[in-house]
Amino acid sequence: MFDTILVPIDDSPGSERAFEAAVTLAKQYGSAVHVLSVVDEHGPRTDEWDRDGDSPAAAFVDEHADAVSADGIDVTPAVREGVVHEEILDYADESGVDLVVMGTHGRTGVRRYLLGSVTEKVVRLSDVPVLSVKADAEAGEVSFDDILLPTDGSSGAEAAIEPTAALASTTDATVHVLSAVDTRSLGIDVGSSVIIDELESVADDAVATASDRLYEDGVDAVKTAVAHGIPYQVILQAIDDNDVDLVVIGTHGRTGIDRYLLGSVTEKIVRTAPVPVLTVRSPDAGDEA
Repeated sequence: MFDTILVPIDDSPGSERAFEAAVTLAKQYGSAVHVLSVVDEHGPRTDEWDRDGDSPAAAFVDEHADAVSADGIDVTPAVREGVVHEEILDYADESGVDLVVMGTHGRTGVRRYLLGSVTEKVVRLSDVPVLSVKADAEAGEVSFDDILLPTDGSSGAEAAIEPTAALASTTDATVHVLSAVDTRSLGIDVGSSVIIDELESVADDAVATASDRLYEDGVDAVKTAVAHGIPYQVILQAIDDNDVDLVVIGTHGRTGIDRYLLGSVTEKIVRTAPVPVLTVRSPDAGDEA
């Protein structure tokens, strides 16, 4: 599933945690790893920068690449200059990567470091899955024993099923399939009760479809739930209740579609979830920025 992994790095804690996660996944899947540093063309410039020479950026990338190579992993170091998120996306496309692993500052709100300010852009625009790892994640190798798969039955949600199955079948993880029924805009009347029943039916169908697909793809342990509430809060609560190690969630990407709940809450989950989040872009998303 993840034959080639791209991990953009800077010297932030989130970047280091992302690097560790990328190495762990590479060991599990026998993946090749590309370690990339992007020098922001709009950032401060010094005479030390030399794209073809022994620049600080190149030395930093080589140090990390050597660590990956020492583990017997095929590794490619790279340094680029430009608009950071655009260079990451272009590199991913040119190199045919299957997964991008990036650090994010999450709840800390720290904006000092480069990658913390561009991860959400990459999440929204990437054609391949993006694993976002928090700066305050525990150092060391990561493990995914309990995976949360939120679903609303949309194409974005369905796109997240296959990567979830690939991860769970490799790690023997339990997958928790969750659908949230958002009733905030409904009043208390007979009509609302009918609409709630319909929303619950849609949620039940979404959960059943996802769980059936997971079983078909070789996942042995699947738990399902339908909960009422604000979707992103329901997801955060499920993370806490089930000791979840990873959230896999769909995104509509460039289209900006808000029809389905996942299109409107994925970025909130990336910013606020206390665990890594794997975002998967819907295959039918458009190309509008």
